[in-house]
Amino acid sequence: MSAKPPLIDEVRACRICQDNLPFPPRPILQFSPSARLLIAGQAPGKKAHQSGVPFDDASGDRLRGWLGLSRAQFYDEQTVALLPMGFCFPGTGTSGDLPPRPECAPAWRSALLDALTHLEFTIVIGRYAQAYHFGTRRQSLTEQVQAWREHWPEKVLLPHPSPRNQLWLKRNPWFERDLVPVLQARVADVIGP
Repeated sequence: MSAKPPLIDEVRACRICQDNLPFPPRPILQFSPSARLLIAGQAPGKKAHQSGVPFDDASGDRLRGWLGLSRAQFYDEQTVALLPMGFCFPGTGTSGDLPPRPECAPAWRSALLDALTHLEFTIVIGRYAQAYHFGTRRQSLTEQVQAWREHWPEKVLLPHPSPRNQLWLKRNPWFERDLVPVLQARVADVIGP
């Protein structure tokens, strides 16, 4: 009798939504039970699907800047878990990428989160991750990000770091002026030297 594969191997072998994807499944995540920081996003984009590396694009560059992390720190799976709501690129719609596939989170999220036994801080990005980690609220994204102190220091909601959100950032200069420095300090405290 063979031993059951580790959870991460099971996730990477997942094919539950393959009939609804534009490309063959390629679950993209970064995970280790030792991770102290969780970044909960939406789903990998096309570029991440091609490279197999999460946040390997302009959004990732901006996010790393907001967090004050180098690429090496960000991609250290022993410290940082990258668990989107959907692990495969869902395809492109009329106004950007499609939402994460709905099969993914119910199949894997609870087991993965339960395995993060050293988790200290969760960074939530995007509407679908927001609904999962904060519950559904009627507030706008701006109002929810402005209320960041409500869940601090356990978790925080951020706008998506996509270049498409440039207008939101321009309209909300308080985000980079007031929240980002506090966020960087919290991440540095969690990550350690």
